[in-house]
Amino acid sequence: MKVVIQRCKEASVAVDGNIVGQINQGLMVLVGVTHGDTEKDAKYLAEKVSGLRIFEDEHGKMNFSVIDTGGAILSVSQFTLYGDSRNGKRPSFMAAAKPDVAEEIYDSFNRVLLTKGLQVESGRFGEMMDVALTNWGPVTLIIDSRSDA
Repeated sequence: MKVVIQRCKEASVAVDGNIVGQINQGLMVLVGVTHGDTEKDAKYLAEKVSGLRIFEDEHGKMNFSVIDTGGAILSVSQFTLYGDSRNGKRPSFMAAAKPDVAEEIYDSFNRVLLTKGLQVESGRFGEMMDVALTNWGPVTLIIDSRSDA
């Protein structure tokens, strides 16, 4: 399982021109699920994301997490995180988990974030979405449960 985390001042996701998820200060998290990922991967990444100290204290040091700052999370499923473009010009998405499995793991990730007391907004799984954000910093991190755990 892989996530791309972007610290943001605001973020939103729309489907068919209608906003379905929107946050102010917090984290925009793109979530990809691959074959063999389990709820253990989802829990690990949710714990990591919610505890990452990437918000600045009064001295400009990254010492606060999204929980510490009262921020929110916009979580968006993103199978293209497992795109393989090593061969040719068209990426292969064979490494992405099948939609029914991926949705279950993605939902588990979001449920763990909710248990942390966070406001969690999301897009709609499997839909074409328009995502907008104001990246703050910019601060962007990529975490893979398999290479990080």
